[in-house]
Amino acid sequence: MQDHPATAMPYQERVVDELLQRGHLAGAHDLPRLFQRHAAALGVTDAVSYLVDLQQSTLVPFLPPSGPQHDERLTPLGVDSTLAGRAFQQSQPLVQPLDPGDSGDPRVRVWLPLLDGTERLGVLAVTAPDAALLRDDAALTARLRLFAALAAEMVMTKTLYGDTLVRLRRSSEMGLAAEMQWSLLPPLTFSTSAVTVAGALEPAYEVAGDSIDYAVDHGVTRFAVFDGMGHGLRSAQLATLTVAAYRNGRRGNRSLTTTAVTMDEAVASAFDGDVFITGVVAELDTDSGTLTWVNAGHPSPLLLRDGRLVKDLHAEPMLPFGLNGALGAGEEVELGVEQLEPGDTVVLYTDGVVEARSPTGAFFGVDQLVDLVVRHLASGLAAPESMRRTSRALLEHQQAQLDDDATLMLVQWRPTEPTLVLP
Repeated sequence: MQDHPATAMPYQERVVDELLQRGHLAGAHDLPRLFQRHAAALGVTDAVSYLVDLQQSTLVPFLPPSGPQHDERLTPLGVDSTLAGRAFQQSQPLVQPLDPGDSGDPRVRVWLPLLDGTERLGVLAVTAPDAALLRDDAALTARLRLFAALAAEMVMTKTLYGDTLVRLRRSSEMGLAAEMQWSLLPPLTFSTSAVTVAGALEPAYEVAGDSIDYAVDHGVTRFAVFDGMGHGLRSAQLATLTVAAYRNGRRGNRSLTTTAVTMDEAVASAFDGDVFITGVVAELDTDSGTLTWVNAGHPSPLLLRDGRLVKDLHAEPMLPFGLNGALGAGEEVELGVEQLEPGDTVVLYTDGVVEARSPTGAFFGVDQLVDLVVRHLASGLAAPESMRRTSRALLEHQQAQLDDDATLMLVQWRPTEPTLVLP
């Protein structure tokens, strides 16, 4: 890239501008070469993005449609066993010294997290001449962070317009029921200065009846978890309808009790009253910390505070959605209310989590669930990584052979945080 006259925009701005302009007309399959070109303009080489698979266990290299495939750097990398995986877990850039080779140059590999907000997409790897350059050139470090941020936005955006990235992030064939569920799910992580939402669903490629949903708006965060009866396509159809009815009520700004009634009516009318789905629908006032919820035959949420379980958040449950008959507009539906304290964490789960059995018959249980979440958060891990590790522990408990869908959702309220804390 040649320098423009002094009247033109500064060089670093031109580099960013070119990436953005070229990105407008790029398909997902064009991104690897676009990233390589941009890296060269910054003075670094060998740019490769690695995207995390659905189960967040492996970082898969995102390669051009044609090109060299033999470089050992271009093999999948374990999230729990590599420096790249550590950069992903910590959402922090890490530097890896490289063998200088014949040239004798002290090159380093830089692993930069790919973040869309706080949703972790993977990592971006580039090679720099030496670590001293990164230490001494603050501008280069800032440009690399900006590069990774723009790359993440492009990956997220281009995912919507093709199947290249969707296929890349799958390590197994996905069942039709799971296809329905994943197409319905929101991003599994979102944070603001006041609230963090993080979720996990297993088995990722066969999940059917479980689902989560949320919406973070001014002054209020609305969230829900659902567990439909059965395990196949019918269960996925049930969950899809329930989430749609929930969103319809939520976006219509209806009360929780009215939304619960209309959800019940929708399930009953669509399935002739022969199926049901349990769930918790909740609202958190992010200004005051007041939490309200309706329970439809579901396990009670858990309230964690100061590294311990405070209580089950119990409210007299209505019957599961689809079984309540013709309730009045909110009548006979109990609204749970709890005043949260800053730093409180609410954990929602489906019975497939606590009822997961080991080969010896031992249940995973609520105690183990609480212990894992508390320990991960206490060790300084952010909510998304805490959910990932808890989900991995659940899979290990049942040797990756879950008999039922297992879903987790964590909501943290931190109103005193002045700035966004990335996971």
